[in-house]
This record gives sequence, C-alpha cells and structure tokens, in this order.
Amino acid sequence: MQNYTRVALDAMGGDNAPLEIVKGAIEAVNEESSIKVFLVGKEDAIKEELAKYTYNEEQVEIVAANDIITNDEPPVMAIRRKKDSSIVVALNLVKEGKADAFLSAGSTGAVLVGGQLIVGRIKGIDRPPLAPLIPTKKGVALLIDCGANVDARSSHLVQFAKMGSAYMEGIMGIEKPRVAIVNIGAEEEKGNMLVKETYPLLANCNDINFVGSIEARNIPEGDADVIVCEAFVGNVILKLYEGIANVLLSTIKEGIMSTTRSKIGGVLVKPALKETLKTFDTEQYGGAPMLGLKGLVVKTHGSSKAIEVKNSIFQCMNYKNQNIREKIEAKIVDNE
Repeated sequence: MQNYTRVALDAMGGDNAPLEIVKGAIEAVNEESSIKVFLVGKEDAIKEELAKYTYNEEQVEIVAANDIITNDEPPVMAIRRKKDSSIVVALNLVKEGKADAFLSAGSTGAVLVGGQLIVGRIKGIDRPPLAPLIPTKKGVALLIDCGANVDARSSHLVQFAKMGSAYMEGIMGIEKPRVAIVNIGAEEEKGNMLVKETYPLLANCNDINFVGSIEARNIPEGDADVIVCEAFVGNVILKLYEGIANVLLSTIKEGIMSTTRSKIGGVLVKPALKETLKTFDTEQYGGAPMLGLKGLVVKTHGSSKAIEVKNSIFQCMNYKNQNIREKIEAKIVDNE
C-alpha cells in the first residue's frame, strides 16, 4: 500500500474557494505521487471543480462538511458550535490520525484556535507560533511568531527559537541556522522589557546558534535564518514586507511601460528581472506552519491561488518526510 503524506485540505476556506483550492490540490497530486489530499467541504461544489481535471482518483478523496466558518465569526465560539464546518472536520482528521497535516486559507483565528483545541500541543510546548518563510537577499528566513501570540513571554520566545531552528535545519537544510531577536538596535541593552528579558536566555541556549539582535532593516539582507519576535511585531513585519513587495513590483512594471525606450529596455531585461523578482514572490514558499502541535497545521493567505496551495501541500510533505515534529520534540522536551 502506498505510504502517502495525507493532507486534510479545507476546500471552502479563502477568497478563491473552492476553485483555486481544488486546482492547487490537483496540481500537487499530479506532480507528486506520494501525496493524498482529503478535500473537505461541500461535496457538490467540490465535485463540480474536480470534474474539470484528470488525476489519480486514489490520491484525492472528498470528505463532506456542510458548514463554513467565516472571518467575521468569533473563533472559539465557531470552533465549538460548527462541528460540521470544513475547518473542524479537517482538523479532526489530523487529531484522529487519518491525516498527517491540515491546510487552510480560511479564518486565521479559527485555524489557530482549532489547532490548539482539536489537534493539541506537543508536551512541553507552551504557545504554538505561526512561522512563515520570508524572502531575503540570501534566500529565506523564518519569521516566528507572525500572528498567534501577541502577548508572549520570554520563555515562549526561547521555545520559538528552538522550534524555528529545528524547522530550518530540517526543511531548508541549514546547518546551525542563525537565530536573532528583533530589536531596535544591535546592542544587548536596547529594546523593550520582553526583548531585554529574552536576550540573555537565548544567549545561554546551547542548542541554538544565537547571533544577537537584528533590526528590521537587516532582515531583508538575510543576516539571520530564524527571526524571533512576539506576534504583534511579527505580523507588522510580515504585512509591511508584503506591502512593499507589491508596491515595488507595480512601480517597476509602470516604469517599464512608461515610454517606448523603457519598453524596449524592458524586453531586454525581462528574463533576468523575472527570475530576480521570483525570489520575492511569497506564493512559492507555501503557508505559515503552526509549530509545536501534535500534527501539522498550515495557514495560507486568504487570497491564495492554486500555486500557493500546491506549494503548501508540498510543504506538508517535506515536514513529514524530515520528521520535523520529532525534531521539535527533541529540542523542547529533551531540554526541559
């Protein structure tokens, strides 16, 4: 029997569901024979989208869920009351061991709450963080936390650093990833109370490669591989990153199309420019994993298209194949 990586995919979550969600799932299974996707949601809507494609039917299974959790619902109440929602049904597949990972472009709050209440935390983990990969001049860095814990304590940030190190070692193959804490200066004495409390704790961690503070302007330079912060700061960094990238891309396109000369020059530089700009396209890196849970939970952008869904599914496969959960447990539990 095929040893699949089984992904429970919320087919109804996000601005482009189910069209782009189903399309991304089919692209993933057509490229990788070791993946099985459970498309969770309204059966008729999913079947209508699946009818457009050719695929190995053994790798795709519909799991009916007749309700949807929207972004404007209180997450805790929605998770508890909407038992037949696509998010709750899919998360229960992970809890019951029927799926290895859960993926959704739906309500971030519901995904975060459901991940903790339904899938549950690894023993020893206090606060599971959201940790997306962000592009840098030297490759990518892991931003941890970007949205799950806005009132984190210093002990939580230390765990973030350890989990982030395990993730970057396993997924990106970086030996001794450089860990830095976000600060307003490079000096140890700078920062707010949380940073000042956390800095010496990270400096005394023997199982991470702590390189000190990092200012926001140095993050895109690639001066660290794991960027540690609480979720308020992390979310501001992430949203500013995405906003600047969009503005730069649109400004470059406008400049190229502004005159006949620039259009001619644009044709000449297009191949090199396209390749360069591709590295700053967040869609190719997949979603933000919620680290520290008993099963993998991944949140993608609400506006996700098929390519981000596909790459997020591949992300789930790599997570399983590289035994990231076990490596996180070793970093946390064995050192408590």
